[in-house]
Amino acid sequence: MRFLLEPDFSGSPFQVPAELEARMRDRLRSLYDEGLTDTLYRELERLLRVHRAHATEEIIAAEKEFDPRERFTEQDVVLITYGDLIVSEGRSPLRTLADFAQVFFRGLISTLHILPFYPYSSDRGFSVISFEEVDPQLGTWEDIAELEARFKLMFDGVFNHVSSKSHWFQQFLAGDPDYRDYFVGFSTRGAIDDDRLRLILRPRTTPLLNEFHTIDGPRWVWTTFSRDQVDLNFKNPKLLLKIVEILLYYVRRGADLIRLDAITYLWSELGTTCAHLGEVHEIVRLFRDLLDAVAPHVALVTEANVPHVDNITYFGNGADEAQMVYNFALPPLVLHAFQTGDARVLTTWAADMVPPSDTTGFFNFLDSHDGIGIMGARGMLTEEQILAMCARAEEHGGFVSSKTNSDGTESPYELNITWYSALNRRDSGEPAELQLDRFVASRALAMVLRGVPGIYLPSLIGHRNDTEAVFDEGSLRSINRSRIDEARLLEVLQDPTRISSRIAERFVDLLERRIAEPAFHPMAPQRVLSLDPRVFAVLRTALDGSARILCLTNVSAEQVSVGVDCSDVYGREAPQLHELVHGEPFTADQRRVEVSLAPYQVYWLKGTPHREGRI
Repeated sequence: MRFLLEPDFSGSPFQVPAELEARMRDRLRSLYDEGLTDTLYRELERLLRVHRAHATEEIIAAEKEFDPRERFTEQDVVLITYGDLIVSEGRSPLRTLADFAQVFFRGLISTLHILPFYPYSSDRGFSVISFEEVDPQLGTWEDIAELEARFKLMFDGVFNHVSSKSHWFQQFLAGDPDYRDYFVGFSTRGAIDDDRLRLILRPRTTPLLNEFHTIDGPRWVWTTFSRDQVDLNFKNPKLLLKIVEILLYYVRRGADLIRLDAITYLWSELGTTCAHLGEVHEIVRLFRDLLDAVAPHVALVTEANVPHVDNITYFGNGADEAQMVYNFALPPLVLHAFQTGDARVLTTWAADMVPPSDTTGFFNFLDSHDGIGIMGARGMLTEEQILAMCARAEEHGGFVSSKTNSDGTESPYELNITWYSALNRRDSGEPAELQLDRFVASRALAMVLRGVPGIYLPSLIGHRNDTEAVFDEGSLRSINRSRIDEARLLEVLQDPTRISSRIAERFVDLLERRIAEPAFHPMAPQRVLSLDPRVFAVLRTALDGSARILCLTNVSAEQVSVGVDCSDVYGREAPQLHELVHGEPFTADQRRVEVSLAPYQVYWLKGTPHREGRI
């Protein structure tokens, strides 16, 4: 269902529910001068009314009937991709993506996360020049609509910063009073003393302040990530209102999920860490209130490469902030488990991996366009373990990006390497089959945990490091951002002798089996078991109790045997079992299930009702 291109104001104006109005007024009061609250709220209300005037009767009815507990199901799988990761001659990249996705992912992928598809100046889309346009080199809004007709879509809300080439920043440089407070600028580099500078949490080693020449002379401007990514100043309420307008525009353009990029650093306050501030959470809550008012089906997804304890704060109380958070602890803990052949740290962490409500969930990804973040594992892995993981990544042809600490030292922030290369060294001499099994086992593990799985497109074919791109483009992250020719990709996928084809085939097989099982519903209970240090074991139970699936993953290169008590795991003796991954019945004795796992083998043992009743 598409929104009207032009608003229809002939009907009755939208009325914000009294409870939501009160909450939004409280948010504004906590962020800005109390004297501005009424004026700011009235403008928010106007934006909501304009948005609702674009909605058809069908859309309004669908929003009223929406049940947030049914937002995600076991059939939800998110594919993460750039708009131009797959290219072909004669068609726009977005059109090529739509055609390829329809053929290859139909029925397997519910949602496409198209990484920033707006005009940009650097960082492959994350230095946005214009938030409300589609990069003409990728396609048009009609191409986005074509994708929206086939899949749910996740848009990026890159609201922390904007390109230095953007109209907003150029007007700031030109002294336009409407844009003077869109950014944080100082007259001198020394405006922030060293003591305050050391307090600021930095995800980079680049300078925090960069000098720009303006119509009024030089200004030192706040740039958390790079000189070309200028931080927006949310202390300016006019900027907040503009971002709200863009947020609602994304909804009208087809966004079902909105990823809040780098949300950690949205609000800066000298004398603090400038990370995870209360104002940041208040803005996320305000966004949630606005969407709850007019677009409750749209989910907020927060992206924060920070320690797990900080990351999960963006769930709020389970009903007032993000419906989903990027599970940043998962990638480094899974990688550590497979590098060491020891799943104990992963098991301990996963045992407490519980979202705060039945309408929230984890976004379970392993790798992304950035690489493999490390911060989520801090506090769970020791510094020695983290450094060993980094050293292994470098031995496998990858790189390590660092951040600046408060004492001036640097520490690892993310691994720039593909997931396949992180697990498998090209010159190791290992059998290709062993490397294939290791890779698939790691991906299967991320599919069985409570939450929604996210898959970065290059991993579907086991993409290896593109070191040449790193040196050509001067960016470590380019190692995992290579464009793929569609014709070449289809040729590879159709060749059963190619490792990429075999990876894709096994990926597809796992996805088909996963989305068919209600026990993998994102809200379905999970219980993590400690059976053997080399085995990650999790029990998933369907919400209606109709089935239980014991998922066993051998993270080591050794043969491992494990056993479980049938009554403890399946709730009864002599359950009827079926092994899902290999698609065959499984024989167990009356009281115990014994499983022998080959190196990197995966078993999903499903217990089904025996005659009458539930397990």
